[in-house]
Amino acid sequence: MNRFLKIVLLLTVTSSCKKDKSPATNVANPVSVKAASTYTVIVDQNVKYGEGLSHQTLNSSSYSIMDLRLDLYKPANNTRKKPAVLLIHGGGFTGGSKSDANIVNLANYFASRGWVAFSINYRLLGDKGTVPVQWVQYAQTNVPMVDQSQFIAMYPAHRDAKAAMRWLIANADNYNIDTNYITVGGGSAGAIIATSLGITNTTDFANEISLTTDPTLITTNLNKTYSIKTILDFWGSGIAVTALNNIYGYQRFDPSDAPIMIAHGTADPTVSYTFAAELQNIYTSTGVTYKLYPLVNRGHGPWDAIVNGKKLEELSFDFIVEQQKLIVE
Repeated sequence: MNRFLKIVLLLTVTSSCKKDKSPATNVANPVSVKAASTYTVIVDQNVKYGEGLSHQTLNSSSYSIMDLRLDLYKPANNTRKKPAVLLIHGGGFTGGSKSDANIVNLANYFASRGWVAFSINYRLLGDKGTVPVQWVQYAQTNVPMVDQSQFIAMYPAHRDAKAAMRWLIANADNYNIDTNYITVGGGSAGAIIATSLGITNTTDFANEISLTTDPTLITTNLNKTYSIKTILDFWGSGIAVTALNNIYGYQRFDPSDAPIMIAHGTADPTVSYTFAAELQNIYTSTGVTYKLYPLVNRGHGPWDAIVNGKKLEELSFDFIVEQQKLIVE
């Protein structure tokens, strides 16, 4: 993965086509969560959040319609308003699923403390989702041939994750979610997507495709907007945000971005630690809050990492609570 990621990141970034984004502000009446595992977790599996096309070949007129599904983890016997966290598995845009053990562990961790957690599936390379012509042309011109398919697969993956977030908003009342307190997080490819969700505009990765080209977009709550308040980036990068800029001229890194927690192995051979440093530099320049945890001499995917005596889920808890000013009981 990292060869084409470096190429995408090093291409020139310019500012144009700027649109407003909702700032990651705090609200007057924060919700509360539990410091320790308190609630029994109820799991609703394979909930449909939308549909997407699966083409026989890239953007072919021959296709089938795929159901897009998520698993929902909710605390039992809790009628109070709750924060939400959307979690996204990794797998290099070629594999993985919402059943990833590390993502499931995070979902249970947060749900047992009062969050409603979601783990999503999204279309992978083999599903051949719809991709805008400009994205394909850019890949064919600027990305090494060996990595083009993976780069192309990034677009439908992001489109689907955005659809899942809009579904969350559309169904927030059903799960008693306070939409002022939304976190998105993931590992590796999932962290790339999560970072994009917290930084790009709500219409990005949807508006580039027309309903004529992809009629399943109508199933994805296009009328809903959202404001993500915190990002959890486990060994990911901001390369999809940069790609969006390079292809469409959208400069999305700015002071309205969501605060981010980055955990990244300094010896990561798959997604280089330099991507964590690049995000750190960008956040420093925009003045948005970030927390970087260099996982010294660790490689790719060190979910068992301990920093200052705390696991990654505990560091995530602390970061979300601090940034969203949640009440801890």
